[in-house]
Amino acid sequence: MSSKSEKTRARILQTTLDLLESGQPQLTRMSDIAKAAGISRQALYLYFPNRAELLIGATKYLDEKVNIEDSLVESRTAKTGKDRLDAFIRAWGNHIPVIYGVGRALLAMSETDKEAAAAWENRMAAVRHGCAAAVAALSRDGDLRDDLTEEIGTDLLWTLLSVRNWEALTQTCGWDQGQYLDEVTRLARLALLPQTEPGT
Repeated sequence: MSSKSEKTRARILQTTLDLLESGQPQLTRMSDIAKAAGISRQALYLYFPNRAELLIGATKYLDEKVNIEDSLVESRTAKTGKDRLDAFIRAWGNHIPVIYGVGRALLAMSETDKEAAAAWENRMAAVRHGCAAAVAALSRDGDLRDDLTEEIGTDLLWTLLSVRNWEALTQTCGWDQGQYLDEVTRLARLALLPQTEPGT
């Protein structure tokens, strides 16, 4: 892809993010995005053949902009499952406020907008993958509760780390980010580690 094409693609993705965060996420039809990005609708389809791919691309572009991969290094290189769990919770928990505006828009649209639903499900599948890796590391070390399978442990962690839970605790209940991270980490350890080691 030429430098000009890369710049146009980046402008399309940033425009999509801006429209999602604008408070009027309904203005994210392909025609709306093309107009806001200053290109024709036909040109937009050369970069993204359908709206679902565009919305997925926009969420991945946001992840790239804020270097989510860098924040996951600590988790991916952790020597123990417990350390990997804690580091993953920190990485994702601190990423939620960054993507919250876009996430809130996609969630609001998801009930009636299949492309928005596909974009959100794609990103949440990536989060689930990280949860599964942390739970697998606990299991490898013998630190996963005996009565839990890795799949159920992943279900628990993924649900605990949902954006909706972060929203309820920080936006509705008024918790600060530090309190959220501390309490969610504590709850995750209580839920996943053997009962004989609560919170360790």
